[in-house]
Amino acid sequence: MIFAGLLNRVMLSELGFPGLLVGGALAFEQFMAPARILFGQVSDAHPFAGRHRTPYIWLGTALFSALAVLAIPLIFHLHEAFASGSPWSIGLGIAALCGLFAAYGLAISLASTPYLALVIDLTEEEERPRAVGLIWCLLTVGIVAGAIATALSLRGLDGVSDPAQLQPALQIFMLRVSVVVLLLTVVATWGQEPANDSAAGLSRAADREDAISMRAAWSLITSSRQVLVFFAFLLTFTLALFLQDPILESYGAEVFAMPIAATASLSGVWGVGTLLGLLLAGFWLVPRLGKFACARLGCQLILASLLLLVLAGIPARTDLLQLVMFLFGLASGIGTNSTLVLMLDLTLPEAAGTFVGVWGLAQALSRALGKLLGGGLLDVARRVLPGALPYLHFAAVFLLEAALAVLALQLLSRLNLRQFREDTGRSLDRVLAAELG
Repeated sequence: MIFAGLLNRVMLSELGFPGLLVGGALAFEQFMAPARILFGQVSDAHPFAGRHRTPYIWLGTALFSALAVLAIPLIFHLHEAFASGSPWSIGLGIAALCGLFAAYGLAISLASTPYLALVIDLTEEEERPRAVGLIWCLLTVGIVAGAIATALSLRGLDGVSDPAQLQPALQIFMLRVSVVVLLLTVVATWGQEPANDSAAGLSRAADREDAISMRAAWSLITSSRQVLVFFAFLLTFTLALFLQDPILESYGAEVFAMPIAATASLSGVWGVGTLLGLLLAGFWLVPRLGKFACARLGCQLILASLLLLVLAGIPARTDLLQLVMFLFGLASGIGTNSTLVLMLDLTLPEAAGTFVGVWGLAQALSRALGKLLGGGLLDVARRVLPGALPYLHFAAVFLLEAALAVLALQLLSRLNLRQFREDTGRSLDRVLAAELG
């Protein structure tokens, strides 16, 4: 997230890339999300040196770390191509940028899918909810720590827009970050996975026997209209969270006149709020209010935060923007926690992987669309309002995002857990009867 946010800021504000290009290139990372299924199966069936998970985690981490370093010279090379005006150079540069982020997405999938499988391998069923909650919170802590480290490391670039100065500084910074990430990954996973599969109880694709076939699982997925409703809810909810993501740091730069280090810290402020929201929802709100009421509250708070994000740009005070980002993070944490609980409820054990895959597809698709549309909509606003203040261009995108939060609330009101269970339960009975002959 820190990596993407930093590149968003540099490409949009310092290098002047079109928003649609920036969002579209970054979206290629999310478009590679279906590869997670393939990498999960590969890690199940093809161990390396007697281990199913850690070799793939290390390989994926090494690849995305290297690609992060390579991204810096590539974006500055593309900037030179734009300056030259050569269509051939520009086309090749754009293709290379999109290809790099596609490869980055594959590397992320290669590292993260076996990692989650390793968590399942090493925990009992009753331990997994706590383990997943701890991982999510630590992920947020990592975002905060990364944002603080980025802000401190890049203070020397405040007010610098000369590519000749930016490129070497960013190159060194990204190289250092990549080395630290790779070392932390190796240290954190070293010795966690025993080489003896039989002792560890790790699953293999050849030994695993699913309760029902994939075709039968798909018939379950399509057996209830509630599946489509929840898929649409996840799509709009995630878009309402992340549509501003590609342009947020540029909003801080162009409307609030914030330097690079300060806009990088916005992700940290958002992360702190998200962490508190996750803990607040998990330990107090969901048990007291219920998952549906908490999800509704999360959507309402996200809507309010987006409207405040628009209003904060009128006085253009940095302290107000930071406060709004904290509140936005708090709303995101509350909404995310309750949505994850709903995802677990809207899943049948007999087809858990298929259902979770569908929900994951909805989230990955909406993250990709958010990166693509966030920059694209900013371009549209600039074309429609060519002489307007930059604030109005960003405000138009945020207001559209607020409308998506309203749509998510409407879809949530149509979600019925009891209807889902009745529909899929009847379909499951038919499927099992058919498979048993």
